[in-house]
Amino acid sequence: MLEACAVALGAVGCGLSMVGAAGAREPVLSVGVLCEELEELQFTLGQGPGVDAAGDGVVLAPDLAAESAARRWPVFAPAAAQRGVRGLFAFPVAAGAARVGVLDVYRREPGELGAAHLSTALAFADAALVLVLDERGAVGTGLDQYRHGMLPERRAEVHQAAGMVSVQLSVEVSEALVRLRAYAYVHERRLAEVAADVVARRLRFTSNRRGMNDTASGNGMMDVPPHPDPDHPEGGA
Repeated sequence: MLEACAVALGAVGCGLSMVGAAGAREPVLSVGVLCEELEELQFTLGQGPGVDAAGDGVVLAPDLAAESAARRWPVFAPAAAQRGVRGLFAFPVAAGAARVGVLDVYRREPGELGAAHLSTALAFADAALVLVLDERGAVGTGLDQYRHGMLPERRAEVHQAAGMVSVQLSVEVSEALVRLRAYAYVHERRLAEVAADVVARRLRFTSNRRGMNDTASGNGMMDVPPHPDPDHPEGGA
């Protein structure tokens, strides 16, 4: 379905994410390496059109290199533009007022989507809803054919790691997830990779919030930048 959506909209690719009970958006499927990278980046940063669409409705970003986009998504927008993606259009996958996911459409060229393409994108978002409802209802169709491209076990590992870090730092789980995202961003790693190291006890956050203990290699304390908020890379924590 995502391949057909990309072709129909003249896009470089599309991404599909699910919205959890707490409203967090977690990518599960993407078409193309570039789209997978940007879906992961939005998840890591907690920032981007797809993140906003999970709570605010349709988000149309016709030019990620524009100043307005940089103000709204100060880390994600420049990163996407540097990777050659200029347009990103995010559509809630919704059943009435309940949003169960987000469909992201990535385009290389800047510009508005246009009325015809907008209608097509909304139709694909409705089609994605059918697949999601089939999956959640265990009908046996829906997303089964895409199972190889989905990463639910990795997302579960992220939440497990956040729970472990919350204990290590004596903070709320939401704050622990921010710390995980910050570490992944600063070290240019995927959030899922960092989570895997935490769960495997290769990495441990220290209670002073300044470092990490690499228990596997025995290298002792590794300093983490003291201002780890990816939304404010130059500001304080």
